[in-house]
Amino acid sequence: MPDRFDRVRAALADCAARTEAELASLYPEDPDRDISKVYEIEKYSLMAGGKRIRPFLVTGFCAAFGKDRDAAALRLAAAVEMMHTFSLIHDDLPCMDDDDLRRGRPTSHRMFGEAPALLGGDSLSIRAFETVMSAPMSAEERCRAASALADAAGSRGMIGGQMKDMRGETERLDFASLLKLHSLKTGRMIMLSAYLGCVAAGLADGDPRTVAAGEYASKLGLAFQVTDDILDAVGDEKTLGKSVGGDAGHGKTTFLTYMSPEEAGRYAAKLTEEAKEALAPYPECGLMCDLADLLAVRKK
Repeated sequence: MPDRFDRVRAALADCAARTEAELASLYPEDPDRDISKVYEIEKYSLMAGGKRIRPFLVTGFCAAFGKDRDAAALRLAAAVEMMHTFSLIHDDLPCMDDDDLRRGRPTSHRMFGEAPALLGGDSLSIRAFETVMSAPMSAEERCRAASALADAAGSRGMIGGQMKDMRGETERLDFASLLKLHSLKTGRMIMLSAYLGCVAAGLADGDPRTVAAGEYASKLGLAFQVTDDILDAVGDEKTLGKSVGGDAGHGKTTFLTYMSPEEAGRYAAKLTEEAKEALAPYPECGLMCDLADLLAVRKK
C-alpha cells in the first residue's frame, strides 16, 4: 500500500542525488597534496549523505515559484549545504559538543585529527560564498544571496545561536532565550534555504510568496529543533547514526528542560500546522507541506 509520504521521500531522494552531483562538480583535481587533502577533508563530511533538507527547500521553492531556474537553485543549494556542513564539523569538535559519530561515521576530527578538521570546516565556510557567486543568476541576485548567507551564518544567525547554546550549558536559559537560540542556530539556515529558493525563482524580497516562504521556514525550523531534542533524549543511536543523550550529558537547556517528550511532540505538531498554514494560499507548495508533516514524524 502506498505511503502518504512516498511522493516527498522520492522528491527528497532526487534532490539529494542532484545536490551531491552538483557538489562533486565543484571539486576539481589538484596536484598539490596539501590542497587535495583539504578537499578530501571537506568532501568526507560534505558527501556523507544526510537528509539534505536545506537543499530541498532551495530547489523546492524555486520549482514552486519559478520556471527554468533549476541550475541557479542547485548552485545555491550546494552553497547552503557547504555552510551547513562547516557548522557540523565545528560543532562536533572536542571544544564544542565533542561527538564521535556523525551520520553513522566517525566525525571529521576523529577521522583526520582536530586541526585538519578545523581547517576543512573553515574552507567550507569560505567555499560557500565562492559557490554563491558562481550561480547562473544576475549580479543583483547573487549579491542578495551572498548577503543573506552571511547574515544567516554569522553572529546574527547560526554562530550567534551557537554562542547562546554554549551559555545554555552552564546556566539555565529561560524559555524565551531558548526560542531565540534555536531561531538563530537552526532556524536561520532553514529560513535562508527557503529565501534562496525564492531568489533563485526570481522573486523580490517583498513578494508575498517570499514572505510566506519565510514564515513557513521559521515554524519549520523550530519544529525541526523540537523534534531533534526529543530524538536526542529518547531516540535510537543506531537509527540516528550519532550519539544520543549528548545534550543532557553536557547539561544543555533544551525543550525537554521545559516539557515532557509528549508535550514537546504536541508542540512540534502545532508548529508544523502553523508552517503549513503560511503556505495555504499557494497550492503549488503542496510538497513543502508534505515535507513539514514528514519531518514531524521522523525517527532520525
